[in-house]
Amino acid sequence: MKKIVALVTGSNRGIGKSCIEEFAKSGVNVVINYCHHEEEAKELEKFIKEKYSVEVLTIKCDISKEEEVEAMVNTVVDTFGGIDILVNNASVCRDSLLLDKNIKEFKRILDVNLIGTYLMSKYVGKVMLEQKNGKIINIASTNAIDTYYPESCDYDASKAGVISLTHNFARELAPLISVNCICPGWVKTDMNKELSYEQINEEKKKILLGRFAEPEEISKIVLFLASSRASYINDSIIRVDGGRLND
Repeated sequence: MKKIVALVTGSNRGIGKSCIEEFAKSGVNVVINYCHHEEEAKELEKFIKEKYSVEVLTIKCDISKEEEVEAMVNTVVDTFGGIDILVNNASVCRDSLLLDKNIKEFKRILDVNLIGTYLMSKYVGKVMLEQKNGKIINIASTNAIDTYYPESCDYDASKAGVISLTHNFARELAPLISVNCICPGWVKTDMNKELSYEQINEEKKKILLGRFAEPEEISKIVLFLASSRASYINDSIIRVDGGRLND
């Protein structure tokens, strides 16, 4: 019997890395994708192979480049015969004063976070339609809904676009494929490692649970959405922020 295959973008660290381990624990074959930090990706591949009885494929791919996305998807299909789960997790953020934003960096944020999600969903979506099954899970942010930060306006806009893509792909791929989106609040990842002690404490005061999420608290929800237990969930935007109070 063919094993389920999950492709997670940006999976060499943070939430993506945690998703890979959660899938592997569940006996799912995994595809680790990275654009930078090859050593981290290879270390994760070695760890998964040693600890779990699943197959692992590691692929370097800049998801903002269509030809690289198409090549990666083709490689995964050639290797495993299909793709059952796609987690659009890869993301970048470059905070700076709103009025000082560099347009080149602004476009890079959109290219990775938004265009990358579109390209991955497009090419994997075609594979899933041929299979007549599949699950796509997008990782956006509460920044896309109502926790705006002017210094992150490009990131906020890109993640709002991901929510829009979720709704549109859900309609386009239904009823064979479900498409859902998770919007985390603050999570303990490298993206937030440069926050000052003061800023972290100020943000914690706005959260009813009084802390940032651990990556695995997000990846466990990804695993749920990818499972048969979520068979009747589609076109949903799930907020996971510990109960953040609005400013």
